[in-house]
Amino acid sequence: MPGSQAQFRARDRNNVLNRPEFLSLNQPSRREQAVGEGRGGGGPRRPVFRQQSQQDSTGGRGARESSESGPTADSGGAKDASRWPEQDCMQLNPSFKGIAISSLLAIDISLSKRLGVCVGARGSGAPLRPMITLLALTGHALPWICGTLICLWRSSTLAGQEVLVNLLLALILDVMTVAGMQKLVKRRGPWDFPPTFFDYIAMDMYSFPAAHASRAVMVSKFLLNHLVLAVPLRILLCLWAFLVGVSRVLLGKHHLSDVGCGFALGFLHFSLVESVWLDSATCQTLISIGTLGWTLV
Repeated sequence: MPGSQAQFRARDRNNVLNRPEFLSLNQPSRREQAVGEGRGGGGPRRPVFRQQSQQDSTGGRGARESSESGPTADSGGAKDASRWPEQDCMQLNPSFKGIAISSLLAIDISLSKRLGVCVGARGSGAPLRPMITLLALTGHALPWICGTLICLWRSSTLAGQEVLVNLLLALILDVMTVAGMQKLVKRRGPWDFPPTFFDYIAMDMYSFPAAHASRAVMVSKFLLNHLVLAVPLRILLCLWAFLVGVSRVLLGKHHLSDVGCGFALGFLHFSLVESVWLDSATCQTLISIGTLGWTLV
């Protein structure tokens, strides 16, 4: 008998089901425990039954609470899921196009602020600020429109009047188009300066696109196409158009992308004016209407 008991204990010790994680498999079911109590089974089973009954009652209460709170939690989760649109999910995992655009905009803003050396009186390019301001003023709409009207009033040839009328219409087209795009985009400059009095007159109150750059390119292309100029003058005219756009970046008025889009818009305006060029008879009619209006006033 002692030998058989030792073998039985060794067998129980080596049994896998006696491990703590498998003890629940060895516990008798509730029905077997009830039958054992009815037959007057041994005392050690009663505490197990009571403990198991307490666990069952606790588990039943927890199951009821979970069943009662389950629909509420599910409805709350459904509401939270309904609050999350697909756009929020897309923001958590942006596309390559969005990352590229955001990176380019960040580089544009950083470079534009670094190039604004003439901003304020303490900048590194403060001594050059008056000259840069004068250079930028040459691309303003007001001097070009007033100068074109004066030349048109002093001109006495039909060919000269034809060129000046078309130039005046091109300047008006440039001002209206740029003002409309700036109102639509409403992008502020890199340093967010308030517009000046001359900016309000020319309706140049926002940053994108750069009105001075667009006007300089359009005027330079127009003059190169309709005036006979020497090669040095043609080079100076192209250089002037480029420097007008750069001066706006140095003064902190525009971003680099604003100036680039302004250059492209200036080429587009020139192509549009050349495609709808007004002949001499139409220009004379417009001049007569304008002079009649002035005489009536």
